[in-house]
Amino acid sequence: MRALLLLLLVASWPAAAAESVLRPGDSIQAAIDAASPGDVLRVLPGRYRGNLRIDKPLTLAGTGYPTISGGLAGDTIRIASTDVVIDGFVVADSGNDLGAQNAGIYFERGSHRVVVNNCQFSYVLFGLWIEQSDDVVVSNNVITGKRDHASAQRGNGIQLYFSMGARIVGNQISFVRDGIYVDVSNRALFKGNRIHHVRYGTHYMNSHHNVWEDNESHHNRGGLALMMTRNQVVRNNRAWANSDHGIMLRTIQDSVIEGNVVAGNARGFFVYDAEYNRIRDNLVIDNRVGVHLWAGSINNQVDGNDFIGNQTQVKFIAARDELWGIKEGNHWSNYVGWDRDGDGVGDLPFEANDLVDRLTWRHPMIKLLLASPAVQTLRLVARQFPLLRAPSVVDRRPRMDAAHDHWSEWIGKRLAALP
Repeated sequence: MRALLLLLLVASWPAAAAESVLRPGDSIQAAIDAASPGDVLRVLPGRYRGNLRIDKPLTLAGTGYPTISGGLAGDTIRIASTDVVIDGFVVADSGNDLGAQNAGIYFERGSHRVVVNNCQFSYVLFGLWIEQSDDVVVSNNVITGKRDHASAQRGNGIQLYFSMGARIVGNQISFVRDGIYVDVSNRALFKGNRIHHVRYGTHYMNSHHNVWEDNESHHNRGGLALMMTRNQVVRNNRAWANSDHGIMLRTIQDSVIEGNVVAGNARGFFVYDAEYNRIRDNLVIDNRVGVHLWAGSINNQVDGNDFIGNQTQVKFIAARDELWGIKEGNHWSNYVGWDRDGDGVGDLPFEANDLVDRLTWRHPMIKLLLASPAVQTLRLVARQFPLLRAPSVVDRRPRMDAAHDHWSEWIGKRLAALP
């Protein structure tokens, strides 16, 4: 009986994975078709033409970065299986059909637990299109789009749709439409990615419980756009020299935005219809507008931030004051109050805007008169008479000193990017 059980147990063990070596001139697709699930196909340096389809679990491992070229048609590699690993290739020359979503690597629905590591994507429309595929890992890849195409005619670097638990780590992305586009995809980690020369570095739509950490987004139109989302953690990122915004928070709730550097953008933060978020310990420096606050963005905890050298610290038009810095206070480089008791907190509240600011936003030509005695008198009178006072962001505990010791190294970042 024991011998029979042992025989049945051995028979149930999976066969050892076979390893095949492919050389230039060999057909990778033929090797895939002949392989058994779990096999390893090791590909030696060279250029291999063809549009691959992987429909079983296996590992495709490149040695010396062999090139797989799609011949400018369709998807270079199409995955239709779980548990596929692709490592160490140049993935090049996808087709140009936006409607068909041509990609360097296309994940068909149900391609769960796929891993794509250490690849270089060259002249692809979409880098990776990931659709309804959970627990995928995309790490340490370089993704370059079709830079000779107009931005609207490019695909996104990584497109994540209806996919849960993704790990997008350590990728470098440039010259695509949006660096990472996230739609209806939850509980993902985006960490250590570097994105430049795209429309939005990252574009979130309807995706929740995600972490965006230690990423860098620069020389784009927008750094990070979080829209129609909740329960995000946005931590220790750097968004600089973007021609519109560094970080957009639009229709977002119950999220934490902390420890980020937002420097040299047209608008550091663009905050629209955002509620019940914690915005803390960020460095907002040398932007044309530090924070553009709009459309009922209330009940947010804004504490411990440094606002330094922004041409306009906060642009805010509303019917009532918005209180910031309730617990710890924020640092404002243009605060003109004093600290008599030496506790590090200003004795007078900081008000970000006044009547003159509001008038110049509504009538920009007034800027030509800002240095005139009449405008300076109007500013003084508005401070003295509450009836003329404009609602403002008010910080009742302005901190006298910045919390970020190395803030000066972020001055001047915008000069190379903004006209």
